[in-house]
Amino acid sequence: MNNSLKQQLFDMQAGCSALSWSTQDQKHLWGRNFDFNRLAEGSKISYIPSGTEYYTCGTSVEHNLAEETRHTSAYAAVGTGFLLVPSTPVLYEGINEKGLMGGQLYYRNFSHFEDKARPGTTKLQPPFAVFHFLAQCATVDEVAAMVEKDVTLMAIPMFGTVPTIHWSFSDRSGESIVIEPDKDGVKIYRNTIGVMTNSPSYSWHRLNLLNYVGVRDLDYDTLELEGDRLEQCFSGNGALGLPGDWSSPSRFIRLAFLKKFGVKGKDEQQGVTNMLHLFQSVAFPLGMIRVSEQGHITEYDKEIVPYDYTIYTSVMCAESLRFYFTSYENQRVQCVDLNHLMASSEKVQFDLGRRADFYLLTSDPGSHRSL
Repeated sequence: MNNSLKQQLFDMQAGCSALSWSTQDQKHLWGRNFDFNRLAEGSKISYIPSGTEYYTCGTSVEHNLAEETRHTSAYAAVGTGFLLVPSTPVLYEGINEKGLMGGQLYYRNFSHFEDKARPGTTKLQPPFAVFHFLAQCATVDEVAAMVEKDVTLMAIPMFGTVPTIHWSFSDRSGESIVIEPDKDGVKIYRNTIGVMTNSPSYSWHRLNLLNYVGVRDLDYDTLELEGDRLEQCFSGNGALGLPGDWSSPSRFIRLAFLKKFGVKGKDEQQGVTNMLHLFQSVAFPLGMIRVSEQGHITEYDKEIVPYDYTIYTSVMCAESLRFYFTSYENQRVQCVDLNHLMASSEKVQFDLGRRADFYLLTSDPGSHRSL
């Protein structure tokens, strides 16, 4: 089990993209791409009911639980993660019953955590942060207050690993915040543009937008040079200069302008559909991002490839409490409903369904079926 847990923690350092958006009828959405070259066994859509006891520091497996960090979850939550640590669930991202949504992304070379807890605060290991915030907070205001006053993000290894991560959260107000643990302290960015990728910091990405002020959704028309007149013969030149690679800065720029110009869905279903298309524009296609260092590989790693790719995409709605997801192998949109899950007082898990799903149409509607 220890090897599997080590790999789960290593998987937290996947490069990803996150986005918050809304619909025309004022539904609020948050979602993310999960980009890596593997997904360790045990990662599933995981439901954790309210009233769950857990710890924010130490694990029962390592026999180092900090008893003073014991908590009981106030809210039920569902998201992608694993339940291999008996003392505390781990979520990569998720939504709770109050409509708070968010998750963690890779923050390589920038994240910094404390060696000593601030007086009057609870020790919080980074792998447990997403679940802890969803278990105890109803809004982004409460998340920000908890980070500022109630917890210290600790540089305490879990199975020898301290994931280098930062966080994004949103709620029914539509506000999106970014939390970044830097060497000069934890930064909380309020009222962000609702986009987050990976390193560098959010403030750097925001300033970098000024390099793309000419990007627009409207084509430029004719070009006149020395009396010569060239008529436009193709579409899309308004976006000339928009970067097309898969680096963190380029993905941030693309998502920012896709959000600015993308057509909002009229309702939740259309909003989720449109948002998934935005994520496809920054998704890692298999074969384009070769991994230079495979890292630690265990017996629990399945279907490892030498490329980072978008293993899954998730989108959630603060109002309906639905959690939608697709995988690289299966583009059919699957969904779980937290309202339904809350009828259970036990933890529940669902597979990501990473198998191709094709639907065969025939002349007889009654015989339509999945292949």
